Amino acid sequence: MKRKIIEIERDLCDGCGLCTTACAEGALALDEENKAVLVREIFCDGMGACLDVCPTGALEIVEREGEDYDSGAAYEHVLTTRGKEAARHVHGIGETGTPARSEAAAAQKKIPLMGSCPGSAACEIPGEGGGGKRRAVSGASELRQWPIQLHLVSPLAPYFKRSDLLIAADCTAFALGSFHPDLLQGKKLVIACPKLDETEGYVEKLAELIKQNHLRSLTVAIMTVPCCSGLYRLVEQAVELSGVEIAVQKRVVHMDGQLVA
Repeated sequence: MKRKIIEIERDLCDGCGLCTTACAEGALALDEENKAVLVREIFCDGMGACLDVCPTGALEIVEREGEDYDSGAAYEHVLTTRGKEAARHVHGIGETGTPARSEAAAAQKKIPLMGSCPGSAACEIPGEGGGGKRRAVSGASELRQWPIQLHLVSPLAPYFKRSDLLIAADCTAFALGSFHPDLLQGKKLVIACPKLDETEGYVEKLAELIKQNHLRSLTVAIMTVPCCSGLYRLVEQAVELSGVEIAVQKRVVHMDGQLVA
């Protein structure tokens, strides 16, 4: 089957080993020449958490023919090599973990178990809510255009001309109570989800938007969960494809509603 999977540019790898620890599924290792290699295709979930830690750009997520990701096999591999606690964080495994490959495989094909990855793990977020002493946030909306979903926007829409553009992961506006005054104010908006959207064509569309509109600034807002960083990478690819020299500012929102970067 054709799917997303890690690809390694061997000549760029400096053997730092950061990717091997960033991959919760144990899909990467260093070989005898101290170069990163893919242990087995079925261990790679294609989410790309390893890309964020590579200092040389040796890693890339590509779409190609390959064996399907097997969460049960990845669990058993990590259980053997890293222990039970590490195995609990394998993508596709329930929050209590399971050694049964059949159960994990069934979950992968049907309904993902809660806690299958850091981005979908069930948790409660402690806080004071609206009755606490947090800074009051105005109810006024800073949204100044429509539509906003990346599938729907037109790169040639006039409101993008010479604008300050915010490209935000869907969840950021729900997690960050002050999203409008802190991130959206004075900007035009595009939203997307790198995990759940059908992202084919996103890079090309964003590249056209950047190329045609002489943007004043470009900001990407993502969540702290690993899969969300894929949106930042999509924007970086779009900037490169556009040929426009523009800095990309990254803002990061924690699940507890704090801006951490």
